[in-house]
Amino acid sequence: MKSNLLAGIAASLVLLGGSTVAVAADASGIWAKNCASCHGRDGAGKTKAGHLSGAKDLTDAQYQKTFTDEVAFHDTKNGLVQDGKTKMRPFQDKLSDDEINALVAYVRGFAK
Repeated sequence: MKSNLLAGIAASLVLLGGSTVAVAADASGIWAKNCASCHGRDGAGKTKAGHLSGAKDLTDAQYQKTFTDEVAFHDTKNGLVQDGKTKMRPFQDKLSDDEINALVAYVRGFAK
């Protein structure tokens, strides 16, 4: 009985770990679909929409030090409004929390 329980737990962990890896592996696809139009494929923000919205250069390690993962998660989920202007639309209805967490990790990889 104990070995069946342990086998079930192990199988669950493998399945959960696999889904996390799948979401993390797909972060580049999520980025390309939802973020690159403003932030650029490379995260530098050098796109027409990025210039219009004031997108920051996410490849700048110094800039990345100015915000935590929690702030990046919050702003991605809830959007970002500054001075009454929408700088980034919210993604809470488009992306799951796991997908947003994967994006935050992906963005951290842009820093040089």
